[in-house]
Amino acid sequence: MSSSGELWALPATEVLAKFRTKELSPVDYLEALTARIEAKDPDIGAVTEILPEAIASARDAERFYLRTRADELDDILAMRPLVGLPVIAKEKHAIAGHTLTQGLLHERRTIADKDAAVIRRIRDAGGYIHARSTSPEFSCATVTHSPMWGVTRNPWNPDLSPGGSSGGAGAALAAGFAPLATASDIAGSTRLPAAFTGTVGFKAPYGRVPGAPPLSADWYRGDGPMARTVADTALLARVMVGLDPGDAATIDSPDYLAGLDRTPAEVIESLRGLRVAVCLRLGDFPVGDDIVRNTRAVAAALSFAEAEVEEIEMPWTSERLFETSATHFGAILAPAMRAATAGHEDTLADYTLQFMIDAEAVAARRSLYEGLIMEAEIQAELTTAMAGFDILLTPTSAVAALQADASYLDGIRIGADGIGREGPGAGLRLEHYWQAHMTVPFNICNRVPVVNVPSGMADCGIPTGVQVVGRPFDDGTAFTVASAIELLRPWTGLAPELSAGRRADWLVEGDDPAPG
Repeated sequence: MSSSGELWALPATEVLAKFRTKELSPVDYLEALTARIEAKDPDIGAVTEILPEAIASARDAERFYLRTRADELDDILAMRPLVGLPVIAKEKHAIAGHTLTQGLLHERRTIADKDAAVIRRIRDAGGYIHARSTSPEFSCATVTHSPMWGVTRNPWNPDLSPGGSSGGAGAALAAGFAPLATASDIAGSTRLPAAFTGTVGFKAPYGRVPGAPPLSADWYRGDGPMARTVADTALLARVMVGLDPGDAATIDSPDYLAGLDRTPAEVIESLRGLRVAVCLRLGDFPVGDDIVRNTRAVAAALSFAEAEVEEIEMPWTSERLFETSATHFGAILAPAMRAATAGHEDTLADYTLQFMIDAEAVAARRSLYEGLIMEAEIQAELTTAMAGFDILLTPTSAVAALQADASYLDGIRIGADGIGREGPGAGLRLEHYWQAHMTVPFNICNRVPVVNVPSGMADCGIPTGVQVVGRPFDDGTAFTVASAIELLRPWTGLAPELSAGRRADWLVEGDDPAPG
């Protein structure tokens, strides 16, 4: 998707094809990524460490491709589809022998004794981890900065955040540090960074991807993939899913995403007659005009391809969704955070302390059972809204951008430029900055698959995203529509080499923003 001819700019599927034909050495490719990280990450702050053992993995892959006959490759790669591909891992995903801090200063000497399930599956598929990415403390914020790692900045504009909590993953992908990344999502932590960095992120239905107990039992939660293209995201998703003995919530996923290996013409043809509901505000979210414009442009492209597109309304309010999710977090996540940080409160980031206080305050006035009643109502309303539709299309965030180093302890003010700012000033004020994001309803309704794909450029000069929401466990349709959007409205996938504050061109030179 990038006009750059650099090795680090290649999508994973193209890298694999070049490995097979011996046009590209896995060692040369890893060296290109490592050089890119060393050159650019000092300005971005997305990487916590480069793994020195990655070079041995690249050499093993190089020997594999040199020694394996072409007629044997198909069978081997069908079982191990990532052979030779480096992946950047979110630091919360444990790697045996490496630190496991979740961004907490007092855990900086904690060493993992085994790989997380998603890391193990990447290795089993022939891939390897070459670097690790930043997140906010305990993955509890939609910005990415911490006392441990400092501020992670958006490659499109370093004054702005790549989002959170998988902000390091989104920034790393957009900067060309990796073709694939691991992420996680409990309230939008995959989709928001994908939206703010012009990348693709997938929130799988609960149970698809194994996690680490006991919090893997939290039905809002799930690990997943990020990449720069839909095909690459699906490639990593296929590796991650399935039953796992360490996570009793996991479900079998045979023939996962079968049918995605279609030609572009077949993908576009599959849109004919597909029923797409478009909801611009999910009730009362204060969505910026630029985000509405970009979402409508995506909807228009789908309509041009003969999908049946209809705008709908939802009976939700951002306050109600926040209260529902905060009841859940106050009962489950806040106690886990208190237990993990007891005695170290003086080392914590201000947003971590505020998260626990806010969630506990809501949980103090409402029981988990009362929260379940609220969740059931929201789930029923989504079911009703999607009746007769195959896909729901909606913005990923109502606010176009967040400040890179802000904590938003006292709510958020949305200025005329669409940037959410903290502190006093002009603009619409929301009580909690999470009310500026449109992701959490689909964690409350966490059996639906959601693929974030880029939708255009915000007026402030960074990308915007749309959520492609499927019916429960219908991941294939969500990915198919995401693939079609990518074909109809191509994007660069990589942040341009621009100085802070300059607006980047959104589309590859010569592309039309919408067909017809």
